[in-house]
Amino acid sequence: MESQLRRYTPFRGPFDPCPPVPFKTYVVPPNQFINFQPPDLPQFSLQEALKYGTLWPALFSPYESKCKGGGK
Repeated sequence: MESQLRRYTPFRGPFDPCPPVPFKTYVVPPNQFINFQPPDLPQFSLQEALKYGTLWPALFSPYESKCKGGGK
């Protein structure tokens, strides 16, 4: 499976007063790599599924928010 973390170089205009940002990153969800759900796909236990937010390990993404404070 490909890496879920991708990066790109943002456009910087010639008159942009902000300091340049070398690159930005984003996460591609794992369901974008699976064209169809194969039969007999392994499943998490009930407790693990509630913990990870998905029933199938193939669809789990360890995404962590970059926001500080959680919007408080």
